[in-house]
Amino acid sequence: MDTELLKTFIEVQRTRHFGKAAENLYLTQSAVSFRIRQLEQQLGVNLFSRYRNNIQLTASGERLLPHAEAMLAALQRAKQDMAVSAEQAVPLSIAATANVWDAFLLQGFIRLQQALPDLSWRAESLGKDQIARQVLERHLDLAILFDAPKMDEMQIDKLGDVKLVPVTTFADNNAASAMRHSYIHIDWGTAFDTQHARFFPELPAPYIRTGSARIALELMQQSGGSAYLPETMVQNLMVDNSLTLIKDAPVMTRELFAISLPKATPRKQIGEIVTQLRNALLQR
Repeated sequence: MDTELLKTFIEVQRTRHFGKAAENLYLTQSAVSFRIRQLEQQLGVNLFSRYRNNIQLTASGERLLPHAEAMLAALQRAKQDMAVSAEQAVPLSIAATANVWDAFLLQGFIRLQQALPDLSWRAESLGKDQIARQVLERHLDLAILFDAPKMDEMQIDKLGDVKLVPVTTFADNNAASAMRHSYIHIDWGTAFDTQHARFFPELPAPYIRTGSARIALELMQQSGGSAYLPETMVQNLMVDNSLTLIKDAPVMTRELFAISLPKATPRKQIGEIVTQLRNALLQR
C-alpha cells in the first residue's frame, strides 16, 4: 500500500477538512480527494462521512486509524535505523504527555543528552493511551508517565515523586476564594483527580482544563488565576511574589514512572536513562 495514501488519510482525519489537509500536504484539494478515493477503493470501504463542513470518520475509518499510525511510525523507525551505521549514535525514542514534559522531563532530557552523547534521540509529546500502544507495538523505546498502565508485558520503573503546589496570582490566597475564581484544572492524571475531588468536593467547574502546565502558567501570568503547578516551575515566581501559595489547600505529589518493554533492543541504554532520570528527580 502506498504510504502517501495513509499520510493523506491521517491528515484529513486530523484537520477534518480536505482543503486544510491539502494546504498542509502541499497538494491540491482534488489530489487529496483522489488519494482518499484510491485508499477507499483498495480497502473496499468508505473511510469518511462527507457532509457540508462536517467530515467525520466512518466506523471503518476509526478501525483503520491506529493501523495507519502504526504503519507510518514503523516506516519512520525503519528509515531511522537503516540510516544509523555501526559508527553512528544508537537511536532511541522517548515520549511523554505534555504535562510530564512541563513538570520534569524537559530539564531531565537536557541532562540525558549531555550524559549519554552516544544516543541519537527521537522525542515525542503524545496522549497517554497513544503512548502505551506505541510502546507495546515497539514504536517507542521508553515512555515517562504519571499513571503507569497495568500491563504485564511492560516493565515499570518508578523514578520518584513530583511535588505539585497550589498557587494563585490573587492577593486573597485562601482556597475558598482563589480556587473559585479563574481556577485552571491541569490534567495531572487519575490519582490527582481523585485526591482533588476529595479535598475540594464542592468546587465549581474550572475556568479552563488543560494538559499543559506551561499553558496554565502563561494564562495565569497574562490574565490571573490559580492552579496546581510543579514546585520547581514556580519556585522563583513565588520568591518574587508573582505567585503566592494557597495556604489552606494541600500540596500533592505524583509518582513518575518509566515504561518500557523488558526485551527492548536498547535495554542497556534504557537502564542508564532510568538511572539518570531517577537521580535528576532526587536532586530537585
